[in-house]
Amino acid sequence: MDHGLSYCAILKEELIPALGCTEPIAIAYAAAVGRKELGVMPDKVIVEASGNIIKNVKGVVVPNCGGLKGIGAAAAIGITGGNPDKELEVLAGVTPENIEEAKALVSSKAVTVRHLKSKAKLHIIITEKHGSDYSTVEIIHQHTNIVRIEKNGEMVLSKPFAEEEMNTSLTDRSCLSVRDIVDFAEHGDITPVIPVLEKQIECNETISDEGLKHHWGVGVGRMILSHYGDGVESEAKAAAAAGSDARMSGCLLPVVINSGSGNQGITASMPVIVYAKHLGVSHEKLLRALVLSNLMAIHQKTRIGRLSAYCGAVSAACGSGAAITWLKGGDEKQIESTIINTLANVSGIICDGAKPSCAAKIASAVDAAIIADNLTWENERFSDGDGIVKGDAEKTIEGVGVIASQGMQDTDDEILSVMIED
Repeated sequence: MDHGLSYCAILKEELIPALGCTEPIAIAYAAAVGRKELGVMPDKVIVEASGNIIKNVKGVVVPNCGGLKGIGAAAAIGITGGNPDKELEVLAGVTPENIEEAKALVSSKAVTVRHLKSKAKLHIIITEKHGSDYSTVEIIHQHTNIVRIEKNGEMVLSKPFAEEEMNTSLTDRSCLSVRDIVDFAEHGDITPVIPVLEKQIECNETISDEGLKHHWGVGVGRMILSHYGDGVESEAKAAAAAGSDARMSGCLLPVVINSGSGNQGITASMPVIVYAKHLGVSHEKLLRALVLSNLMAIHQKTRIGRLSAYCGAVSAACGSGAAITWLKGGDEKQIESTIINTLANVSGIICDGAKPSCAAKIASAVDAAIIADNLTWENERFSDGDGIVKGDAEKTIEGVGVIASQGMQDTDDEILSVMIED
């Protein structure tokens, strides 16, 4: 079945540029919108955020924020220097003066953070007050999905929504399947998404190079090359990890994201780019491999949800592994083997928020995908009944989705409790 138009639409929706980790950026975006609506600098700010937002903002450096971390800093810099018209690149034009204003706002304790008890994994409500005036901005399910803007009791914007995950504004993802993704990557018209893919290559290579050239975070990418050499397998792991090294520690370079995550965008692209160069394939084949990797990652995340206790690097690395097998000449059956071999290995990695150690998790996930690909070329595949492995890749993906979206809900709560307790 030809799903080309839908697949191109999905890629355009998911592969978008973002400056900094997307959860603090979503807070900065909401705060910038609220500040614009309020019309003056607020003297009090209340940020209500769902548990997964708190988890993903707690340990990450907010870009253009002078090294500050956390929800208060993200809201403050959005208020003092954010441009709401730029959405996920809201902090691109921040000045040193804006940073000082943000630091002052945080140090004055004008920003209060509250845990928002919501069924939605991604849910943010920011209220900004100045005297008797106030503005409120609410975002849910997607990082820029504003469903409410209120000023002094009057609705400026109101969109219907439910706390349960609903992506009615997005292209229907039910058309995604392993078989159809492979077919589209091989034979479909990818012309409409070439600019998106070129942007992904440009941005993600640039931040990866930055992470390899300079010390960001704990330098996972640099360490891999130093200790494991510069073969293609090490380079693929290092390139993905280095992009996260830089991104998680406040690098100002943008990333083209996947499924709402810059780390997943890096992981779904950099190993594929490295292998394509190593194999000497044409640029068109690289673009088609990126189509395969990105769509395979999106396919898995559709069942899991954008935020979960399940580490999204696994889904993205699984997409990369599938694309690497394809770049080597693998057929649909071999691609399925790589998917199954990857998910059988590292589906247990938990997400404990965005922070420097994400780079190490990315390296581990990419390593698992490379092991999976190597097993495939040895004609080895984990069998139906080996733990969570089902008879084919589609059923295995479905099972992982159930585990991640339903089975790990209590795990998610416990992770948050451990993270925020003194």
